[in-house]
Amino acid sequence: MKTGKNARQELILRLIREKDISTQEDLTRLVREAGFEATQATCSRDIKELGIIKITLPNKTTKYAVLDRTGDVAPGRLLAVFSNSLVSVQAAMNILVIKTLPGMAQAAASALDSMHLQDVVGTIAGDDTVFCAASGIDEAKALVMTISDMMDRGTSADGTV
Repeated sequence: MKTGKNARQELILRLIREKDISTQEDLTRLVREAGFEATQATCSRDIKELGIIKITLPNKTTKYAVLDRTGDVAPGRLLAVFSNSLVSVQAAMNILVIKTLPGMAQAAASALDSMHLQDVVGTIAGDDTVFCAASGIDEAKALVMTISDMMDRGTSADGTV
């Protein structure tokens, strides 16, 4: 059995990028099948350290996605800034209107951009409001669910932010 943390985390990133994985149980099973010693708690810690988030797709299913690093800022830290600065989110057709704490919109937009979510076309930030263009109306609704989930849960240990 392989035990290296770095190798295990590299595998987890590859699995998340290549497969639609929606539960820690599925991820833990795939990591074990690849020959690594892993428990659900181990995978949970890895999810948080690696900045992996759970997103809602337009068809209302969920899956894990990798939050890419921006400069030298750790993904988990960026997620914390994002989720802790949000006040509300709602869709207006394919545009999300995200309200933040005063002065936090640019940081929130930067964090959202760094997530490289497939259906985010781009963001514009003011002082306490972010406009986020989604690729379509259904995609905007799914993004509202993903972002609302982040607001509701904060950065939890299970990576569902």
